[in-house]
Amino acid sequence: MTSVRNLSLYILALLALAVPAVAQDNFPSRPIKFIVPLAAGGGIDFTARVTAQKMSDVIGQQVVVENMGGAGGALGVNAVVRSAPDGYTLLYHSVTGIVSAAVAKDLPFDYLRDLVPVALVTRFAAVMVINPTVPAKDLKEFIVLAKANPGKFSYGSSGAGTGIHLASELFNLTAGTQIVHVPYRGNAGVMPDLLAGRIQMLIDGVPPQVKNIEGGLVRALGVLGKTRTPALPNVPTMIEQGLDYEVPYWTAIYAPAATPKPIVEKLSAEIAKTMKNGEVITRLQTAGTEAVGSTPAEMDAFNRQQFDLYRKIVQNPNLKLGLQ
Repeated sequence: MTSVRNLSLYILALLALAVPAVAQDNFPSRPIKFIVPLAAGGGIDFTARVTAQKMSDVIGQQVVVENMGGAGGALGVNAVVRSAPDGYTLLYHSVTGIVSAAVAKDLPFDYLRDLVPVALVTRFAAVMVINPTVPAKDLKEFIVLAKANPGKFSYGSSGAGTGIHLASELFNLTAGTQIVHVPYRGNAGVMPDLLAGRIQMLIDGVPPQVKNIEGGLVRALGVLGKTRTPALPNVPTMIEQGLDYEVPYWTAIYAPAATPKPIVEKLSAEIAKTMKNGEVITRLQTAGTEAVGSTPAEMDAFNRQQFDLYRKIVQNPNLKLGLQ
């Protein structure tokens, strides 16, 4: 009797182990959700929606985007960290997440421990724009004007401790200016004040600013990358204009840390297929964004390198973030 009971328990144990494997083999069997921890309307939101739309076709399941802004992105990140580690709720974030992890001391999660990198999705240029009523035609004139009027001009960001905030303060440090920080809850809230002239400067991803620049609603002063972006071929880089200033911008997808490795690898492979799609490449290129795709291992190494980079920047004693 005991041997029969033991055999039954053994069979049940094998069946229990087999269930997750079957579920992984059938993944995905229902819609996947990208949580974007920022308000709708910015460059990150744009790339998330382009990716989700085509990935839906690639995997044969709907991929939806849910914006969950607030607390500098921490609300959305925390929602993913606390979600079921089954591959159906993913974080679509950017360099801002790494910046927040490097800056904040009281986050309810550990960005490197509680999330597993799935894939690098895009790289894109950022651009500095100003309200066209500011009497400066280019970067050099703006720096001279800002230096002559310390504290008079202000810039917007998507929140204290975000990538835009850090990039803007790094500009202050590099250019020797004192442009005042005005934090908002997401990029979308910044634009009305910028267009109305209530703030004067914004660093933002190229995608949401192309039409504003082309329409004369804002004036582009420079691109923050090593090279010019095809979306704004006439806008020089900061480096071209003599300012040793560059800030890398990118987006990536993460899953809760306990997500099974086979699911993470399958997601990564499907994302890679999505980013190789000609329609996706063209849509992103038009907006100044490069489609990438990567393995989880490659993204993990890049993720840690970026954290180390921004941690060093944050620890610069001359950088005034005002977060203490």
